[in-house]
Amino acid sequence: MIDYQKLLSHKVVELKPSGIRRFFNIANEMDGVISLGVGEPDFKTPYVVRQAAIESLNRGRTWYTANAGMPLLKQEISKYLHRRFNLSYHPQNELFVTVGGSEAIDMCIRCLVNPGDEVMVVEPSFVSYKPIAQVSGAKIVPIATRAEDEFRLTAQQLKAALSPKSKLLILPFPANPTGAVMLREDLEAIAQVLRDTDVMILSDEIYGELTYGNERHVSIAELPDMWERTILVGGFSKSYAMTGWRLGYACGPAPVIEQMLKLHQYAIMCAPTTSQFAAIEALRRCDDAIADMRSEYDMRRRIMVDRLNKMGLSCFEPRGAFYVFPDIRSTGYTSEQFCQELLYAKKVAVVPGDAFGESGEGYVRISYSYAIEHLTRALELIEEFIHERQ
Repeated sequence: MIDYQKLLSHKVVELKPSGIRRFFNIANEMDGVISLGVGEPDFKTPYVVRQAAIESLNRGRTWYTANAGMPLLKQEISKYLHRRFNLSYHPQNELFVTVGGSEAIDMCIRCLVNPGDEVMVVEPSFVSYKPIAQVSGAKIVPIATRAEDEFRLTAQQLKAALSPKSKLLILPFPANPTGAVMLREDLEAIAQVLRDTDVMILSDEIYGELTYGNERHVSIAELPDMWERTILVGGFSKSYAMTGWRLGYACGPAPVIEQMLKLHQYAIMCAPTTSQFAAIEALRRCDDAIADMRSEYDMRRRIMVDRLNKMGLSCFEPRGAFYVFPDIRSTGYTSEQFCQELLYAKKVAVVPGDAFGESGEGYVRISYSYAIEHLTRALELIEEFIHERQ
């Protein structure tokens, strides 16, 4: 009989399953659950984008594209980044199209990290960074952000985490799960720490369009001396409500992009052709759609923060993405216990904060990328749950 445990990669076997998906799977097996656990927009992909995809199919445009993506799409991504974020990337050799932002993250980490290198991961953060780095043989150096700092990375924290083996800083802002953002002055302090090092930055800016208030999103690649050490990851899932289209991109210095593209050629070949045609239309015509969705999210955000604070769950005000990250320690539960009890008692699914790193213990992530009626009912049930346990 085959002993599969001996055959499988030890690094992969040692990985823990995603804490997000575990609760999502439990919720799927129960009837009548209100799920606030998945970060997926409830909006339809804009009509003009869907029509562009249908038109491409009707014309039989179902062939492979160039490995790096359609030249026209790369040009539109370049124009978009310059128009919206004051960033300049040459479409020929400084960016390529990926299967979602997740592939871009994977390609970046695998192409930069050697076994034994240290990868600094700002936490609480998206669940994929650490497993990919671990499979690449990296040593993970978590940097725990704090609610009192509005979950921003400070220069002092970064200095304390640096070592001669530091290779990569993963900078995920606007942040999943906290909704935290880094302002220009915050990034300037981080840049000052990094200027005399050889540390690269993976700047995951998938939520860059979803920031609230008067401060626009600023990429660290925009700051002096940071462009050449930054790989920017973006995509269409969140801002254009295109999660199922699986399309993203990576941008950065040509020598790094060249190696990422080489791995992409062997692992993926190219991103979905139909999605690429759709994305061209999104970049050209959907700035207004982004603004409309952002406005709706902003309204939901303010309702969520207000209601959670009033029911006794202290909640810092997120300035980006579409998540709130309330502190549930006053209930006496751990994050895991709170989510499990809430799910079985009230059929409301949220995600334990420790799924995003140890520093997330004592918090839960609640997504407000759902209809207001859905959110309102969930908040009523959460409030009932808390009052019944006081």
